[in-house]
Amino acid sequence: YEAGKDIFIGIDAASSEFYADGKYNLASENRSLSSEEFVDYLANWVENYPVISIEDGMDENDWEGWDLLTKKIGNQVQLVGDDLFVTNSSILARGIENNIANSILIKVNQIGTLTETFNAMSMATKAGYTCVMSHRSGETEDTTIADLAVATGCGQIKTGSLSRSDRLAKYNRLLRIEEELGNKAIYPGLEAFNHLS
Repeated sequence: YEAGKDIFIGIDAASSEFYADGKYNLASENRSLSSEEFVDYLANWVENYPVISIEDGMDENDWEGWDLLTKKIGNQVQLVGDDLFVTNSSILARGIENNIANSILIKVNQIGTLTETFNAMSMATKAGYTCVMSHRSGETEDTTIADLAVATGCGQIKTGSLSRSDRLAKYNRLLRIEEELGNKAIYPGLEAFNHLS
């Protein structure tokens, strides 16, 4: 397999975890970066490695940083808002209006109802954003999100590595769904990342 052709890197930066007082604090590197500097830091990764997706690249409240990030690399990689959008249509609408990010992480039990979840997904899709169906921390072996990922045609699911039974259950369910669908099953591959230029 070839990096950048067959295999890519997806990063969950979880930037809200190390953002304080207007700075991105990189403790292991003993330095703090402004939003602009951190955007350049992430852009350097994209330039030098086969990064295809960055989740929570900026702090959830750093909308100016998100704007800089989207303008700088939004046409090269998927920029997923998790903490930024929290599966909330009202917040997503603000993001769409301001061209912030280009993807939303979908957590069914985060917003509260399937109706609200589907509304957020519909809004995102109509605006050209991708949707990534996701598990939550403290997951069970329930496989509903696998069914929802296929049923909604979002093309992407985030459910962790093949290391625990709750994660394996979801991947196994995807295999069963593929068997059930037979030749009707659609795997979008890189087309799931419709924002790439």
